[in-house]
Parts: sequence; structure tokens; C-alpha cells
Amino acid sequence: MQRSRREFLVLGGTGVAALGGLAALLGACASSRSGSSFPVAPGLAFRQPDVLTSVNGTLAVTLRAAPTMVPHGSGTRYALTYNGTTPGPTLRVRPGDRLVVTLENGLDAETNLHTHGLHVSPSGDADNIFATVAPGASRTYTYDIPSTHRSGLFWYHPHAHGTVAPQVAGGLAGAIIVEDAIDELPEMVASVERVIVLSDPPIGSGPGTMSVSPMTQMQGRQGPVVLVNGMSQPIVPARAGSRERWRLVNASAARYYRLALDGHALHVLATDGGRLVAPTEVSEILVAPGERVEFAVLPSKAGNYSLRALRYDRGRPGMGGGMGGAISTGELTLATVTVAGSASEAVLPVRLAADDSASAAAPSATRTVTLGMGMGGGGGMGGGMGFTIDGRSFDPARTDIELPLGHVEEWTLVNASTMDHPFHLHVWSFRVVGAPASVGWKDTVNVPAGGAVTIRIPFTEIPGRTVYHCHILDHEDLGMMGVIDVTS
Repeated sequence: MQRSRREFLVLGGTGVAALGGLAALLGACASSRSGSSFPVAPGLAFRQPDVLTSVNGTLAVTLRAAPTMVPHGSGTRYALTYNGTTPGPTLRVRPGDRLVVTLENGLDAETNLHTHGLHVSPSGDADNIFATVAPGASRTYTYDIPSTHRSGLFWYHPHAHGTVAPQVAGGLAGAIIVEDAIDELPEMVASVERVIVLSDPPIGSGPGTMSVSPMTQMQGRQGPVVLVNGMSQPIVPARAGSRERWRLVNASAARYYRLALDGHALHVLATDGGRLVAPTEVSEILVAPGERVEFAVLPSKAGNYSLRALRYDRGRPGMGGGMGGAISTGELTLATVTVAGSASEAVLPVRLAADDSASAAAPSATRTVTLGMGMGGGGGMGGGMGFTIDGRSFDPARTDIELPLGHVEEWTLVNASTMDHPFHLHVWSFRVVGAPASVGWKDTVNVPAGGAVTIRIPFTEIPGRTVYHCHILDHEDLGMMGVIDVTS
């Protein structure tokens, strides 16, 4: 059974293991926090971002993107923040709500806003990643969330092509929660909810901190430390017999997290496209950049337990000189969970969401989408290494895939390169073909080096023109992105 769980979670050669992220933390403080950025000295109590909640069907907020000096150890570090914090505030809404965000650009480069995973319009003043906000300017985005929207964890971050990796890595990210009747189940209401944003920012004292070498861009930038809600190795107090409900987003620009919590199983409640039919118990989980996961932890015995990011190799040998060869991350301790007391494990809900997997059945068409890399091309670094989809680098003026609203398509994602690529499709969630039903709805899936993943996508409800791309954000900036137009 232990082996089957690992096969279920770790993306192997077939690439069908797609349970999106984890990273785990219980927090001493369940309430939202106000004030400036979080402390990062090791050993402090875990804290969560501020929470802004819709009222009477509307949530209107202002997010100011600007550089800020935030605490780091006994000093400070240069970061990019929303409203002075990194991560930014958590936005909590319900299906049928209207989310209105005024983005003020206090950066020295253009930016914009993408609501990653939300099933909302990609046109006009909604989730339109082709529109940008100049330095010193502002833009108001209006997102009408369908009344049928699945509940779960989503997130927001910049998506101005060519600047995405440094802006997200610098700290511009925040969580979005869509909640519904599932959140009102007695077992869910009685849980201690934690919002967790994982990041690995650069550490420095000025704007030059965000600069990286062409080789680092090729590999995908990874910072020297991993932070949990902006904190380094926080202490996470918990009570035996309690039910902890953790919502996690991998907001790193390129880092993968293969996560496990000493002495505890992880009971997955949702992946990045929405809630599962029932909780699924696993021992570890792989979180690719952009993925999210919601899971329960049931502490029952006093002790100190490490939340670990285990070693992960996101590539295979090849392309001499290290260009595109295997990239490994060593084991890290992200937090220490301190459990007090001793009690039986709490009870989980037997059932969560209705099984709507049949809505992704019977594809109208199939296609192959190939993720590649090679010398030269529009995404190359001065004629160097370039990143492509179907042999072409991103061109916002070109439409790569056009199809009518209402189609269900089956795409085989082929990774012809020597490193893993997490594939993300805007607006429309998908199912991973051949994966266990409990994997649920996805919008981001890892495609292993030299491997392939097949996904089935219902292009329903919302038409519009948007993108699909690699969520190693340097690869996106360097050309691994295509344009899709779903016509009504």
C-alpha cells in the first residue's frame, strides 16, 4: 500500500501522478494578521496572511505592487510586495461573487494580474494577461465568478510576459479561496484552517537582487532559502485530537517540493482545480510550481515533527555542460510541528464533492502539444537556449490553437526536453487521463523529462483568448507559451 501511494503521487515516466502541491503547516494563530511583512528569523510562530472576505456578493480590494524592505533574520531584505507584504492578502470569495481588484503599479517595470486557476473570462478587464499596467499607473480588474464555480484554493500573481519570473520570485503572489457548502460540513467547520504560501525568494539589499544569469534562467531560478508565508522554519503548535486543514500554494518560480510530514499521513481534500469526491490518504506529495493542494492532518501524539521537502530530481542527464541536464534539490526542513497532548485521531468527512468527472468524457478532438528546448529562436537568450511549444516561441499576435466553445478535447503533452516542465492552462480545468479518479480537477500538471501526460479538457461556459505555458516562470518568459482562442 505504501508503494502504491508513492506511485500515485510521484510523477514517473508516464506522468499521470498529478496531485498538485503540498507544503504543510499548522499555525499558532488562526486569525488573519494585519501589519507589515512577516518576520523570517527561524523558530518564530507560524502566521498567515491577512484575509479579505467578500460581503453581500462583492469583494473590492486595492493591491499596490511595490518594492519593500522586509525583515530577514536580524536584518532586512529587498522584496516585491502587495500592500507591503509578501505574500499578499488572501482573497476569500464564493461562487457567484464579483471580485474587483484595483492594481496600482509602484514598480519600475510593467506588471499585470493573473487569477491562476479561476474559471473566469480572460477578456477585457477580467483575467486578461495581454493587458499590462505601466509603472505609476493603475488598472481595475473585474472578475465575475460563475455560480457553478468549484470551491478550492487558487492564487494571483503577475503575468506580464518577460517579467513574470523576477516579479513572482521577488514576492508578488497571494492566495484566493473560493468556498461553498463543502466548507460548511461539520468536520470542515470544526477544523483549524491554515493558508500556506511557499516561496524561495532571492536574498539581497536592492533591485539587483532580482537579476540572474542566462544559465540560471535556463534552469529556472531557485532562491537560497525556502519561506513559509514569508517565514523561515516556523514553529507550528498543534493539539492532539484536533483536525488541521491546510491549503497550500507553490508560489516559487521554479522549485518543486516533494513533501512529507514526519509521523503523519496527509489526507488530500482538493487539488488545484477543486475538491475531491472523498479524502485520499497519502504519505508524501509532489508539488510542482503553480500547483495547489488542500489536505487534512490529524495529530494524535505529542512530539516534534518536521515538515520536509525531500530530494527531487527534475530532469535527466543530457545536453553536455549541464545545459538541460538533471537538476536536483536536496532535502530541506521547512517547519517544525509541535504537538501537545495525546488523543485519538479526529474524524474526516466521508464525502466531499459530487463526482462530475463524466463532464470531461467523450473528447471531440485530440491533439499533441510538444514542450521543447533548443538553440536559437525567439525565446533564446541572445541566440542561445530557447524554449518552445510545438517548435515555436511565444508570439502574442499569433493564435496557436483555435476551437469552438463546448468542445471537449484530449491533449497529449509531450516533453521532448531533458528537464521537467509543469504545464498550466488558463481558465479551463482538466482531468489527467489514466490517473486515479481521486486526483481530481487540475489546471497545472507536471510533464516529466522525456515523458508524456494526457489531459482531457472541457472548454465550457466561458469563451476567450488566453495562454497555456510552462510554469517554470523563466521558461515562460523565454518563450515556452502558446495562445489559445475559444470562440463562441
